[in-house]
Amino acid sequence: MGTTARTHYVYTTVIGPLTIAANGTAITHVLFGTPDLPGTLAPSELTNRAANQLQEYLAGKRTAFDLPLAPEGTPFQQRVWKALQNIPYGQTRSYADVAAAIGSPQATRAVGGANNRNPIAIVIPCHRVVGANGKLTGYAGGLQLKQRLLDLERAHR
Repeated sequence: MGTTARTHYVYTTVIGPLTIAANGTAITHVLFGTPDLPGTLAPSELTNRAANQLQEYLAGKRTAFDLPLAPEGTPFQQRVWKALQNIPYGQTRSYADVAAAIGSPQATRAVGGANNRNPIAIVIPCHRVVGANGKLTGYAGGLQLKQRLLDLERAHR
């Protein structure tokens, strides 16, 4: 297995199945459910490590992740995803806050689009981004799950 060996595996969690994928050196996806992904369906040391950290997070025992990440996206998306990782555990930011944080204050809608395309759910915490009025907005796992993750973080910070 070289460093470009793509593997993915479906892990059972308290929030349902999570599919975790890696490229041999970094995590490339954490997705809700059981989507079809390229590569071998097999756990790896890296996907197992990510699954363990996610289980700890979901149990309220972990507030930060220590994983190599390699989300694939445009340079703009990469900037947004990097900014999301700077939102502290248990806190939220608006799309406008994230746009300002990356130096593109007019790009609120584009930030929403990048947030929506985040391939590494929970670890890159797009669930911490809310509407300008503080209301929950779309989430790949559904708004109930978004609220559940935010409640979990607020209870354990």
